[in-house]
Amino acid sequence: MARIPGVDPADADPYAQRVFEAQAKRWGAPLLNHLVYARRPALLRAVRGMWAGIGASGLIEAPLQALLNRRVARLNGCEF
Repeated sequence: MARIPGVDPADADPYAQRVFEAQAKRWGAPLLNHLVYARRPALLRAVRGMWAGIGASGLIEAPLQALLNRRVARLNGCEF
């Protein structure tokens, strides 16, 4: 369980709701860290922008990015 409770997706702003719907379609549920980021919509937009920029740069291939995400999650004690 997260130390900081996330937002209820039904109560989130429209941008966050679209993000959560896409995550639910891809992962089965909204990602917990995004539920926390959505407590501050500007922060959620910034984080999403960062990941979009990393993806668009082509500097980190998708398989390596997935491995890095899993490793960081493991180091932080998060299930992924």
